[in-house]
Amino acid sequence: MLYQIFETQRSIMEPFSDLAQAAAKLYSNPLSPISQTPLAQRVSAGYALMHRLGKDYEKPEFGIRTVKVNQTDVAIHERIEIDKPFCELRRFKRFSDDPETLTQLKGQPAVLIVAPLSGHYATLLRDTVRTMLQDHKVYITDWKNARLVPLSEGEFHLDDYINYVQEFIRHLQSIYGNCHIVSVCQPTVPVLAAVSLMASRGEKTPLTMTMMGGPIDARKSPTSVNNLATNKSFEWFENNVIYRVPANFPGAGRRVYPGFLQYTGFVAMNPDRHANSHYDYFKDLIKGDDASAEAHRKFYDEYNAVLDMDADYYLETIRTVFQDFKLVNGTWDVKGVDGKVERVRPQDIQGTALMTVEGELDDISGSGQTRAAQDMCTGVAANDRLHLDVPGAGHYGIFSGSRWRSVVYPQVVKFIQSRETQAKAQAAVSATKADAVTSPAQAKATPVKAKTPVLAKKVPATSKVAVKPAAKPAAQAAASASKAITTKAAPVKAKAALTKAVAATKPETGVKTTWVAAKKKA
Repeated sequence: MLYQIFETQRSIMEPFSDLAQAAAKLYSNPLSPISQTPLAQRVSAGYALMHRLGKDYEKPEFGIRTVKVNQTDVAIHERIEIDKPFCELRRFKRFSDDPETLTQLKGQPAVLIVAPLSGHYATLLRDTVRTMLQDHKVYITDWKNARLVPLSEGEFHLDDYINYVQEFIRHLQSIYGNCHIVSVCQPTVPVLAAVSLMASRGEKTPLTMTMMGGPIDARKSPTSVNNLATNKSFEWFENNVIYRVPANFPGAGRRVYPGFLQYTGFVAMNPDRHANSHYDYFKDLIKGDDASAEAHRKFYDEYNAVLDMDADYYLETIRTVFQDFKLVNGTWDVKGVDGKVERVRPQDIQGTALMTVEGELDDISGSGQTRAAQDMCTGVAANDRLHLDVPGAGHYGIFSGSRWRSVVYPQVVKFIQSRETQAKAQAAVSATKADAVTSPAQAKATPVKAKTPVLAKKVPATSKVAVKPAAKPAAQAAASASKAITTKAAPVKAKAALTKAVAATKPETGVKTTWVAAKKKA
């Protein structure tokens, strides 16, 4: 019933919002004789604010048209790679007619960004995507609004989320051989589960796994979000926040956790901050500060656009992550697409490097919640694990804004490039050893040629890495590894070069990072 009341209220407010927008334009029209008076400016600002408060916010677009790669503008074409009932795998394809730039783009690693399904659209990570496009081939999970998914598509569970992630990883691996995965906030838990299940089966896992501000262990430094989930029973959530989609949407009748309830919860966490922000917008309009007013509009166009979540997915997340803590307790069983139930075992992950990122002032995922993944992934080698604390950063600051671009991203790109360097050096060593092995039959047939070293064979083109200046030390290590392969002592020198590549990934001074020591398996 609450959903129907909300939709009725929204429908009633819509014409008044449109009227307020028209009145704001009328009073601010430069051709109007009263538009330059202080009273007209205040009236126009008041109507503009009324329009913003009453309008309906639809899903924004990413709107990324170009990015700069080595000071060269590269065109971006956004397209849907895989279309699932509840999610689209969206790719940002880069194009350039500059031969040097094109060569560099082709050699850069592929990254799957797993966006949160927690009330907002994936466009909330627009800054994350735009920044990473400078050095990577970027894909992102674009979750659909559950009220737009017909009942004929069935239900959506937390297990389905995990299965989607695994399918997307395999898709990138089929194209590029391997990939890297970045998860922000809520998806850190299902992403860790997805990679763990793949590792337990012996499947190829991503080269790196970067987790930012997520509730891996929600028991540590609990926030108001955690407290709400733990203080209320599972039955309370099921009886008080789950509603059916009204008849005027494609998903009519579907049980969902409505986006407007999630939005109300977000605002209730910091009501004074939002009230002050709207008042500042009103004053900026009066002063004629168009830049500040536009910044306000852009932020709230994103923040106010919310989506509904399928009830089964939402309730299972509450129980699994915030009440039973199944991941950290080692009791989480997931059903695959084949119906087989498997236990999530993060300790089985070995070939994937792990980086965790936390913000000092994060009020959604408290300190230590994300870093808990380091304690769980005991199979990952010590030199493949890194933790980054970001001073002065809140939840959004670790993946969007100036701190993300200047503090977090340089470490993320360096971490990814270092693992790329290691993987290519290891592949080159393996290829060299394979070339050096001569079968007994061949040796008998060609005894003279068998004595001739075959280690001088050229390194495949895939061993060349195009790296941004931020990853220069890793690039130099990769070059040393390639050079070592062309000598008689290739295995020894390549191993030394590989060690040097690992050492080159240590963070710059002044950034609060921690190389996490590996724990022995129990």
